[in-house]
Amino acid sequence: MGPLFSEKLACTLVRATGFDTDQLGTFTRDAPRPGTQLAAARFKANKGMELTGLSMGIGSEGAFGTDPVGGIMPWNTEVIVWVDVTLGIEIVGIAQGPGGGLQRFIHNEDELRQFADDAHFPSHGLVLRPDREDDPRIHKGFADWPALLAGFNELLAQSAKARVFAEVDQRAHMNPSRQRMIVQAAEDLIAKISSSCPSCDTPGFWLKERVSGLPCGLCHQPTRLPLAFVWRCDVCTHSDERREPPDKTADPSRCDYCNP
Repeated sequence: MGPLFSEKLACTLVRATGFDTDQLGTFTRDAPRPGTQLAAARFKANKGMELTGLSMGIGSEGAFGTDPVGGIMPWNTEVIVWVDVTLGIEIVGIAQGPGGGLQRFIHNEDELRQFADDAHFPSHGLVLRPDREDDPRIHKGFADWPALLAGFNELLAQSAKARVFAEVDQRAHMNPSRQRMIVQAAEDLIAKISSSCPSCDTPGFWLKERVSGLPCGLCHQPTRLPLAFVWRCDVCTHSDERREPPDKTADPSRCDYCNP
């Protein structure tokens, strides 16, 4: 994120220290997140300002689940919150897409080697624990194959079921795929910060509402697709409605009347 903010906004990011963010939840599920993803990112931004004494703060938070359409594909959502206490504003950058949530029970070295290849180890870190996915005996931070194999053999010896649960390490510094998603969220945030209100010049003038009603191309009835987009300032509440071109219509397959 640092180079992006330096190039696009002439800002220098200062890393805050003195707070263990594992208190806000861990990807290995040993510490559950107490609130929402957005709340965790906002807390980090405010805690960073408290620790550094700065008037602007950034906090990021990632989440992994299943895709919002089919509920099958592993899905990564990254949120970055920018808080400016001087202007009294909060701007949120978001990026989401397929995320590598590979998990597997491993019984021997050959299976471990196959899993490591499938998970793109060692560029992507792995997490191991004996017996089950919620076992508290967690080993992580492996950097090479000898260390991974030694950790696996140690946990296999501790296992009552002769198996080790392996998964991809979702911490950002151990996961280049997640790093790329964080960059996309940072780019989204920078675009919003760079968009100033035409009335009061406050950053963050952005799309806040979609107005449905785009007419069907066959029956001309309004559909649930957007007819207009409302951009709004959170400070002075100036808004700008941007409508779709008059000749644009919705495909009949998206019409509740033609395709109920």
